[in-house]
Amino acid sequence: MKSINLLGASGSIGTQTLDVIREHPSSFSLHAFAVGKNVEAALDIIREFQPKLVSVQNKSDAELIKMEYPSIRCTYGKDGLVEVATEDGGDIVVNAVTGSLGLKPTLEAIKLGKTMAIANKETLVTAGHIVMEEAAKYKASLLPVDSEHTAIFQCLQGEYAKNIERLVITASGGSFRDKTREELEGVTVEQALNHPNWSMGAKITIDSATMMNKGLEVIEAHWLFNIPYEKIDVLLHKESIIHSMVEFHDSSVMAQLGTPDMRVPIQYALSYPDRLPLKSAKRLSLADVGMLHFQKMDLERFRCLHFAFEAGKAGGSMPTVLNAANEVAVQAFLDGQITFLEIEDIVEQALLKHEKIAHPDLDTILEVDRETREWVHSLVSHSKRK
Repeated sequence: MKSINLLGASGSIGTQTLDVIREHPSSFSLHAFAVGKNVEAALDIIREFQPKLVSVQNKSDAELIKMEYPSIRCTYGKDGLVEVATEDGGDIVVNAVTGSLGLKPTLEAIKLGKTMAIANKETLVTAGHIVMEEAAKYKASLLPVDSEHTAIFQCLQGEYAKNIERLVITASGGSFRDKTREELEGVTVEQALNHPNWSMGAKITIDSATMMNKGLEVIEAHWLFNIPYEKIDVLLHKESIIHSMVEFHDSSVMAQLGTPDMRVPIQYALSYPDRLPLKSAKRLSLADVGMLHFQKMDLERFRCLHFAFEAGKAGGSMPTVLNAANEVAVQAFLDGQITFLEIEDIVEQALLKHEKIAHPDLDTILEVDRETREWVHSLVSHSKRK
C-alpha cells in the first residue's frame, strides 16, 4: 500500500489520480490533498477517501471544512500546499497544480527525500537547475507524469544514458493545428479549449494550442534526462498514439505507444517500478487506427515553441520569464482581455525586455517571476485602456 499526498486534487490530473486510487484500493490510499477554491470537490473527496490532511486556498473555506469534519486536519493558502507536500506518512507526492505555484511545495518535499510524481512542468521550467540539484542532494526520486516524459522514461528503462542520440517529443498540434496564422485572427476561447485528443484543464489546453505546452515540455525534458537542447526534437503527430521516442546512437529508436489516457502515465508513476492493470483503459488497436501521421514542426507557425527553445538554451532566468509571462497572458486571453495571437506577442516582449541573470538562486527566481507578472499585468491593462 502506497500513501499519496496529492496537490491539485480537483484539477484534470488530480481527478484522474483519484480515479487510479479508486481503481486500486488495495495498492493506493489518499493520505493528504490540496485543492484551490473548489470546496464542494474537497468535501466529496473527504467523504470518499477519508484523508488525514486537507488544504484549500482560503481560510474561511478551511474553517467550513473543519466544522463539518472536525477529526480531519485542515489548512489553507500557500503554506497549506507545503504542508500537504511534506505531510508525514505520504509515500509519493503528486504535484498536479498548475503554474509556478507548485515550485515551493516540490522543493520542500524533496528536502525530506520524498518521491515526487511531477505533473507540474512549470516547477522544472522555472527552477530546473535548483530542483535537480536538490533532488540529487537529498536523494529524492522524480517520476514524470506528463505522457511525453513518462514515454521517454519508459523507453530508457534498462538503457545507458551515454547511448542516447536524441529525444523526440511528439505533439498533437492542439486545437488549431490545421489553421494558418492568418486563420488564427479572432479565434475564440471556446474554440481554443476544444482539444481534438485530450481532456485537460483550461490553461494547459490553451498552451497546447499555442504550442507553449510543448516548449515547456522540451525544457522539462532537458532537466529530467540531462539532454542538451540540440538533441531534443519535436514532431507533430496528430493521433497522439506515439507519446514520445528515444533514438540511440546505434540508430535504434524506442517508442512508447498507447491510446490518449492520462491515467496510464499517472498510474505508472504511482506503481513504478511495477505495473498494474488498468481495466477501464481503452486498448490500442493499430489495425483499427490504420495510419499514423507525422510532420516536422514549423517554428514560424508555432512561435511559442521557438521562444521556449531559445529561452531554454539561454538558461539562467530566461525560462522563468517565459513561464511567468505566458501564465499571465494565457489567463488574460481566457478572461477576454487579449486575443489569442497576443499571447505570443506578450511572451516575446517579456523575453526581449529581460536582462538574463546567469545563475539565479531561488529568491532571485521568485523575484524575476513576480516582476515579470507585474509587467505583463500592466501591459494587458494598458492595452485594455487603449
